[in-house]
Amino acid sequence: MEIKNKRVLVVGAGLSGLAVSRFLLRHGADVTLYDGKNRDKLSPEIDSLQAQGCHMLLGNALPQMEDWHWAVVSPGVPPMIPFLNMCREAGIPVIGELELAYRISKSPFIAITGTNGKTTTTSLTGYMLQQAGVNVLVGGNIGMPLVDEVENFSGWIVAEVSSFQLESCYDFAPHIACHLNLTPDHLDRHGTLENYAAMKEKIFARQKETDFAVMNHDDPLVRLHEDQWAAQKRYFSLQTQVEQGAYVQDGAIYMADHGESRHLIDTKDVYIKGSHNWQNAMAAVEIARVLDIDPRQIAASLRTFPGVEHRLEFVIEKNGVTYVNDSKGTNPASTAKALNAYDQPIVLIAGGYDKGADFLPLMELIKEKVRYMVLLGATAPKIKKAADQAGFSDYRMADSFEDAVRLAEAAARPGDVLLLSPACASWDMFSDYEQRGKLFKRLVTA
Repeated sequence: MEIKNKRVLVVGAGLSGLAVSRFLLRHGADVTLYDGKNRDKLSPEIDSLQAQGCHMLLGNALPQMEDWHWAVVSPGVPPMIPFLNMCREAGIPVIGELELAYRISKSPFIAITGTNGKTTTTSLTGYMLQQAGVNVLVGGNIGMPLVDEVENFSGWIVAEVSSFQLESCYDFAPHIACHLNLTPDHLDRHGTLENYAAMKEKIFARQKETDFAVMNHDDPLVRLHEDQWAAQKRYFSLQTQVEQGAYVQDGAIYMADHGESRHLIDTKDVYIKGSHNWQNAMAAVEIARVLDIDPRQIAASLRTFPGVEHRLEFVIEKNGVTYVNDSKGTNPASTAKALNAYDQPIVLIAGGYDKGADFLPLMELIKEKVRYMVLLGATAPKIKKAADQAGFSDYRMADSFEDAVRLAEAAARPGDVLLLSPACASWDMFSDYEQRGKLFKRLVTA
C-alpha cells in the first residue's frame, strides 16, 4: 500500500484505532482520528498522537466529508453508521485494522474464527507451533492489534478473527482458515443469524485452491456453503470418522488422511478438559498438520498446553468448593459448554450486557446441571423470565457483581463448582470480560 501523504480517517480510538494511527503516522500519512467519546474517556496516548501531528475529532466534533483516500474503522464501530455509508457512496474505501494488517504483511496468515473457542484454539495453535520451533506471531482479536507487529515480522501469523473484524475485510485471504462453530451471537449488531453467518464465512471467501479450510464437520451452519470455497477442506469431528482431518472415537483422537487413520492421543491425556476443548484441540491439530508438524510434537503440546485465562480457568478450592472463572463465556452456547464440562453440582453466576440472545434453550441444561443460580446485570430480568418459563426457581437476583459473588459463595456446598460463566458480554458493568474475570478472581481469593 502507498501510505505516505495519504489522507486517512481512523474511526474509533480504542486499541485498534490507536495502533492504526501509530502505524499510519510512522509512514507519513495525514491522519485524522475520530471518536464520539470525549478526550477524558479515552487513552492518554491521544495526547502523544496529537503531538505527532494526528488531527483529533473527539466527542461532538463530527467528521466532514473530505477527500479521504480511505477510512479505517475499528471493530467496535458498527460499519453501517451514516458517515461510513457516506464514505462508501463517495467512493472512499472503508477497511478495518485486520485488512490493513493483511495488506502490509509479508507473512502468511492462519486465521481462526467461530462463535466459541476462538481464543483457546488460537492460543493452542500458537503454542503448538512454537513448541515445534516455528516462528509465530499470535494476535488479532485475542488482544494485540496485528498492525503493530506484522510489517517486519517473518514467520506465521496466527490470528483470532471476530465477525466484527471480518465485516471490514475485502482482500483478506489467510493461507489456513478455521471455522470452529456457529451459534446465535452478536445479534444486536448483525440483526439475524444469517447475517452473522455471512460475516463468518468471509474467512474463506478469498482463499485459493492452494489454501486450506479447516471446518467443524458436526456443525451444519459452518458447512452450509462449503461447496463454494476454493480451498482444500480438512475437518474435525466428535461424531464422524472423517476422511480427511481429525476425529474422536473410543476415547481417543485420530488423524485421517484419505481415509487412512492413525491414533494421535487419548482424550484423557489432553490437558484442557471437556469435549468442546477436544474440538478446539482437533482444529489446532489440523492446522499443525498442514504445516507438517511431527504428530509426536503435536501430541506433546496437547498434553502440556494449560489453557487460557478466563476460559474454564481454575481459580481456587476452598471449603470443598471449586471456583472456576469462565468470564469468556459471553453467550448461551459458550456457557452450555462450560456447564457440560463438570459432573459436580454447579452454582452459576450469570448475566450481563444484552446481545439479543435467547436464554430459554439454555434453561433445560441449567435444570440438569445447576443447583443454584445468581443473576445480575442488564439481562438478569430476561434470564429470570426464561428460568420461570422453564420451571427453574433456584435463583437469586444480585444488586452488584460483588453481591453476586457473595450470594453464590453463601449458596455453595462442599463438592460444588462455583462457576462464573455469564452467557452475556460484560459491557453493562465492565470494559471487557477480562476486567470481569479479574475482579471475580480477586473477590474469591481475598
